[in-house]
Amino acid sequence: MTTGDIHTCVRSMQLMASGDLDELSEVVHPEAVNREARDEPPDCRVAGPAGFAATARWLRSAFADLTFEVHEALASGDLVVVHCTMSGRQVGPFVTYDEQGRVAQAFPPTGRRMAVTQTHWLRMRDGLVVEHWANRDDLGQGVQLGWVPPTPVYLWRMARARRRAARAA
Repeated sequence: MTTGDIHTCVRSMQLMASGDLDELSEVVHPEAVNREARDEPPDCRVAGPAGFAATARWLRSAFADLTFEVHEALASGDLVVVHCTMSGRQVGPFVTYDEQGRVAQAFPPTGRRMAVTQTHWLRMRDGLVVEHWANRDDLGQGVQLGWVPPTPVYLWRMARARRRAARAA
């Protein structure tokens, strides 16, 4: 492991946040797997840069000003661990999916900002990211964005957003 591997992992996160998705092939292995894609749209579940780009589009469709502020990054063996804060403002629905790729939940936009800590684990092969999984503060995100605790009006908006997302899927 080198500092170059840490740089590659941090760059992959920066590219996903910035929208420079054409460059993902420079940092993501063609066989790369995103273990977090199980709750994401079906096009995020494919291997390689295409799946990572789909995840980036999914996140950016819900959150404007998306950034990952890196606090620490460590490497051991073929693993790189990045502790960061993801922040952004919710401007679109945040839609999650079940194992069959059907809409599970839809959180309509609140316009609120959030900043939540996350730890990303990235496995490297041939100098590229080949596997990713994360630990996230989803409850903190939900509280900051006004999803938790839900008001009756917000529950109604969620049901309406879920129907719309299911029709669009």
